[in-house]
Amino acid sequence: MTEKKLEKATFAGGCFWCMVKPFDTQPGIERVVSGYTGGHTENPTYEEVCSGTTGHAEAVEITFDPAIFPYDKLVDVYFMQTDPTDAEGQFVDRGSSYRPAIFYHDRAQKETAEKAVRDLEASGRFKKPIVTEIVPASTFYPAEDYHQDFYKKDSAHYKGYRNASGRDQFIQSHWKG
Repeated sequence: MTEKKLEKATFAGGCFWCMVKPFDTQPGIERVVSGYTGGHTENPTYEEVCSGTTGHAEAVEITFDPAIFPYDKLVDVYFMQTDPTDAEGQFVDRGSSYRPAIFYHDRAQKETAEKAVRDLEASGRFKKPIVTEIVPASTFYPAEDYHQDFYKKDSAHYKGYRNASGRDQFIQSHWKG
């Protein structure tokens, strides 16, 4: 029996609570962890990241089997969860800790992400420019336990927050409409 070759993908798209379920429910996804990356503070806390002083973004780190769900499909799922034209945050969550970013782990991921941005710009789907950062992956710090799998742990709170955030309405009007 051949051993699976797993890879990592890291995406920031606003509140990490809202970024877990869209990936977690796909085939070939082994694990989705909420956390912080892209900043300068070691082992930051949620409160520190939210203060905007650490440079980190709320993000998800995905462990996946590319033979089942390739990276380009992950990038597609990622973009369909975000407003790639808003560099100041996502939906009701404002500030640099909620910025949209793709943290690539190798050259192939970088090239795939850059191509996805070019394709999205060429599609004319958005009237404003795509501002999602494409930057090298750095140390990923898992968030506190209560943030992990939040959509499963506190389904009612998750659904209420997600609906009130404006994310679902944006997705409906820009991706499914």
